[in-house]
Amino acid sequence: MMQISITDDLKKRFHAACALRGLKMSHVVVEMIEQWLKANEVQSSSQVSSVKH
Repeated sequence: MMQISITDDLKKRFHAACALRGLKMSHVVVEMIEQWLKANEVQSSSQVSSVKH
């Protein structure tokens, strides 16, 4: 489980946009996180070592 803090206005807008498309907010958030990780996740342990140094 994950909890985030967003403004009521942002939550209402997001809820409305998801509802119009018949989507659950949690499914959309998971999809966005997965897309972000694909673009930003370190791909190998050797890259992690070089980032730490």
